[in-house]
Amino acid sequence: MRHLKAGFKLRRSPDHRKALLRNLVASVIERNRIETTLAKAKAAQPIVERMVTWGKAGALADKRRALAYLYRRKTVQTLFDEVAPRFMDRIGGYTRIIKTDFRKGDGAEMAILEFTDYIFHAKDKKAKEKTKAKK
Repeated sequence: MRHLKAGFKLRRSPDHRKALLRNLVASVIERNRIETTLAKAKAAQPIVERMVTWGKAGALADKRRALAYLYRRKTVQTLFDEVAPRFMDRIGGYTRIIKTDFRKGDGAEMAILEFTDYIFHAKDKKAKEKTKAKK
């Protein structure tokens, strides 16, 4: 039976796993989108959702909770000032996981963890060629 066996261990020690998830969550908040393995994305998604919920509440206690988890004031400020106001009309489901290809080196299944309101803008090839020509 699997009683009390919830969560992802990710083949890491508890301290390493905690640091990894903190960094993933901070990256999602700062960049709005990250590409990682599917298991890491599934482990980080509920934490990001909880952080956005704290950001929506906006109380001082919630800011302190977020700061205790994320450590960086700039990241917490981004969460409360930019990310959370975008989702004020949503009850939940702030992030999504999009499965992508397998990693070339070890065949790990990759995924993109992003906010649901993220709009992908492809870079123009012409702009890349212009920057290469200037160099």
